[in-house]
Amino acid sequence: MKLFFQQVINGLNSGSIYALIAIGYTLVYGILKLINFAHGEIMMFGAYFSFIAAATMDMPFWFVIIFSMGLSAILGMLVEFVAYRPLRQAPRLSALITAIGVSMFLQNVSLMVFGADPKVMPRIFPNVVFNIFGIEISSITLITIGLSVFFMILLELFISHTKQGRAMRAVSENQDAAILMGINVNRTVSITFLIGSALGALGGILYSTAYTNIAPTMGTMPGLKAFVAAVLGGIGSVPGAMLGGFLIGMIENMSKAYISTTWADAIVFLILIIVLLFKPTGILGKDIKEKV
Repeated sequence: MKLFFQQVINGLNSGSIYALIAIGYTLVYGILKLINFAHGEIMMFGAYFSFIAAATMDMPFWFVIIFSMGLSAILGMLVEFVAYRPLRQAPRLSALITAIGVSMFLQNVSLMVFGADPKVMPRIFPNVVFNIFGIEISSITLITIGLSVFFMILLELFISHTKQGRAMRAVSENQDAAILMGINVNRTVSITFLIGSALGALGGILYSTAYTNIAPTMGTMPGLKAFVAAVLGGIGSVPGAMLGGFLIGMIENMSKAYISTTWADAIVFLILIIVLLFKPTGILGKDIKEKV
């Protein structure tokens, strides 16, 4: 039982990071019907920005978080403006190929700027291990889960109770009708990328804090797992992305503990195949029928 509860804690830790990254996927898809495969690289740049603030500037943790989320938000908006906005009316396949190209481009930019050698993330949070009935819980784990849940609740309140949040929901439902209602679609899309990129950067900070290493390719696997989480929860649904992230974190850690560490990643991607075969809308996704 101790092993089981320890894996539950570990699953909540990694699941909260996947949930933050998955929200970025689901926000962009909800509005543009675009899978932003460059989102994992935004997370990677968020980790590098936090490294710069922590290692070279020697700033406190709150400044590291604000600095990284701010720069990543600007980067996300720049990617949308340069790469995706000109393809707004293009076929979806063109935008999808562009997203893959942007992902590779950002990886190579980070390789040129930061080098191929992995960086070691300085400790920005106090690391104290609590032993509760034989179950070890570190302060970093508690901070990771706490920050993730706080920003998820903040996002849900923003979407539900603010004018800009209602504009995002309107554009997601019907872009043409939103334009007729006087909603600035370009600004709404930019704000969506801003929020998604900032949350992805927070995921990068927490991921690099937990696993210490930062590298140009570090966003690939967490980004793909977060995409699986978004599909599992119901892509386009923010609560679904949160639920999917925590479920994927749990499944991954339980697979490592009880099946095999080698098979853990394969099991996660097997879930993607099963969901697409039997429930492509995901757990909380809406089954929308389109007239042809």
